[in-house]
Amino acid sequence: MATVILILAVLALLLVIFEDVIHINKAETTLFIGTLCWLIAYLFPIDAVNAEHTTHQLNENLLEIATLWLFLTAAMTFVAYLNSKGFISNLVQHLLPNSMHERSFMFLIGLFAFLFSSFADNVTSTLVAVAVIVSLDLPPKQRLKYATLIVFAVNSGGVSLITGDVTTLMIFLAGKVSIADLLYLVLPSLTAVMTLAALLSINLKGQLHFSSTPKPIAKNDKIIAAVFLTTILCTLVGNAFFQIPPVLTFLFGLSCMFLIGQYLEHSAHPDVLHYIREIEFETLLFFLGVLLIVGMLKEIGVLTQLTEIYKVLDVSLANYLLGMLSAILDNVPLTAALLKADINMTTSNWLALTYATGVGGSLLIIGSAAGIIAMSKVKELTFMSYLSMGGYLLVAYSLGYWLSFFTAEYALS
Repeated sequence: MATVILILAVLALLLVIFEDVIHINKAETTLFIGTLCWLIAYLFPIDAVNAEHTTHQLNENLLEIATLWLFLTAAMTFVAYLNSKGFISNLVQHLLPNSMHERSFMFLIGLFAFLFSSFADNVTSTLVAVAVIVSLDLPPKQRLKYATLIVFAVNSGGVSLITGDVTTLMIFLAGKVSIADLLYLVLPSLTAVMTLAALLSINLKGQLHFSSTPKPIAKNDKIIAAVFLTTILCTLVGNAFFQIPPVLTFLFGLSCMFLIGQYLEHSAHPDVLHYIREIEFETLLFFLGVLLIVGMLKEIGVLTQLTEIYKVLDVSLANYLLGMLSAILDNVPLTAALLKADINMTTSNWLALTYATGVGGSLLIIGSAAGIIAMSKVKELTFMSYLSMGGYLLVAYSLGYWLSFFTAEYALS
C-alpha cells in the first residue's frame, strides 16, 4: 500500500503541473487524492496497524492543517477587507512617485517583500506584496516576473528570524543554532534576492506610471490597517516571549477587526463578517489536499528515508539537494525528519540547511505557502509559467545557499 500511496502522490503532482492542459482545478485533484490516501490507510492498514492508530495519525495531521487553515483565513480576511476598500492600492499610490523605471521597481518590490516577511509571516507578506502588483496596470509577462520575485523574496526574508519561518524556529528550538547565528543568513539571503531581481530585470526598459492623484485614505480604513499591523506585532512578540501560537493571536486580531469594523461602519455595512466570504477558499482547499498527501508520505516513512542521502554525499551537498527537494515535499515534515535523525552537522551546515529548507521551496510554485498564495492571486502565475523562470531561481537559490554556508564557516571559525 505504501507504493500505491507514493504513486498517487506523484499523480497528484502531475495533475497540478498539467492543470492548464486537463482543465481540472488543482484544488479538486489534490483534495481527492489526499483524502483517498487516508481512506486507503484505513481499508488496507500499513504495517498491520489498527484503525485506532491510523485515527491518531490522522488527528495529528488534521491539527496541523487546521492551525494553518485558520491562520490563513484570518490573514486573508484582513487583506480582503483592505483590498475591497482600495486601501492597499491607495497606499501604494501615496508612497510611489509619479513614475519609476521598471527595473527600479523590480528591486523595490523585492526589497519590500524581503523586509516585510522578516517581521511578518510569509502568507501575510505575500498577500500584501502581490496586492501591490495586482493593483498596477502591468503587461502579463512583467507581472509574472514581479510575482516570481515576490515568492522568492518572501521565502528568503524569514529564514534569519525564528518568528519568520517555521523551519527556522524548529532548528532553533532543537538547539542546532542560536539567534545570533541566524543573523549570518541576512546578507546571503538579501544578496540572493537582489541577484534574482537583477536577472529578472535584464529586458525591462520601460517606465511605470503611477496615478498622481491618489484618493484620500479613509479614517476607518486606517484604523483597520492599524489593527492588522498591531496583530502582526503582537503575534511576533507573543510567540517569541510567551510561546503563544500565532494562530491564536491572529484569530483574536480578526475578532477585534470584526467588532471595530461593525462599530465604524454599522450604517453602510451592517454585517462586517461579509469579508470572510471574499477570501480564496480554493487556495485553502488546495492547501488541505497537499498537506493530507504530505502527511501520509510522512506516515509511510518516505520522508525519513531521505536522511539516507547523508550516507553517500557530503553534508553540505546533501543539504543543498534536500533544500531543492523541499520544492516538492513540505519543508516542515522534511525538517522534522532531519532533526529526528540526529545527523551530526556543524553549526555552519545547520545554518545552510536553515536557508535551504526555507528558500528551496521557491524553486516550484507549489513548493511554499507564498507560491500557492501568489498563484491564486495572479492569473499569469501557473505551474508552467513559473517553471519558465526556473533557471533564474536556481541561480539565486544556489548563490544564497553557498553564501550562507561559507559566510557562516568564515564567521564561526
